[in-house]
Amino acid sequence: MMERKVKVGLIQHSCGADRQENVDKAIALIRQAAEQGAQVICTQELFDAMYFPQVIDVEKYNWAEPLDGPTWTTIRDLSRELGVTLICSLYEYAAAGMYFNTVAVYEDGQYLGKYRKHHIPEGPQYLEKYYFTPGDTGYPVFKTKHGTIAVLICWDEWFPEPSRIVALKGAEIVFYPSAIGSEPDHPDLDTSQSWMDAIKAHGIHNGMFIAAVNRVGREDATDGSGHMTFYGRSFLSNPLGQILIESKTNEDEVLVQEIDLNEIKRTRDILQFHRDRRPDSYSEILKVSL
Repeated sequence: MMERKVKVGLIQHSCGADRQENVDKAIALIRQAAEQGAQVICTQELFDAMYFPQVIDVEKYNWAEPLDGPTWTTIRDLSRELGVTLICSLYEYAAAGMYFNTVAVYEDGQYLGKYRKHHIPEGPQYLEKYYFTPGDTGYPVFKTKHGTIAVLICWDEWFPEPSRIVALKGAEIVFYPSAIGSEPDHPDLDTSQSWMDAIKAHGIHNGMFIAAVNRVGREDATDGSGHMTFYGRSFLSNPLGQILIESKTNEDEVLVQEIDLNEIKRTRDILQFHRDRRPDSYSEILKVSL
């Protein structure tokens, strides 16, 4: 079997009020990952800004930019300069009154496509339904020179269906850019382990690699109504759900890990979940309520 090794890079960091400083920080960390040999590098969710859906503020619509906007273009050009595949998560302006939580994938300066977040949460200080139109891209996969990848965004990672879909389309690595941390209405609850367990389970169910990247740090709501603390714990797991690398801190950190995509076939030849599926018996799941 031909060797199919690839180095994955995850960029975990805090964000402040100055959006350009956030972009500059991310670029520096991306460069650091590339220097360590990373070939496919993923930012965290909405990496250029503090997590603005803590509050409702119509002015934040002005933070969205079209796919040919300056931040997207900067990341595209960086992928060309570094000769890497870059997965970039930003707030997309699609049309007046229509904004998406979007990831674009670039490789060597070429645009490979986008994914728009499908599952939009709504809860205390996770007020995303005000800001994001539900995604309309379906669940694409992207054929890169380092393998076939897919990207799902934050709340998507709690749902098993998207991961199964991209696996059946050939995804070998699924990236999950995230912004998750404290639960403001349950201040004593730490969901970080449940978060990790839920995501790596998708890798087990589908025999693929999982790469989740999350922000860190405390961010105060702009209206003074509260704050959130993001717990990081970015990680990469293999097709058996074993953690290969996890962030050591809840601070800015670059994770780089080499993986062998041949592990996917070896695992799927043992755990035949895709072979033994019964989609003919699953019609009930298409109903909202049973």
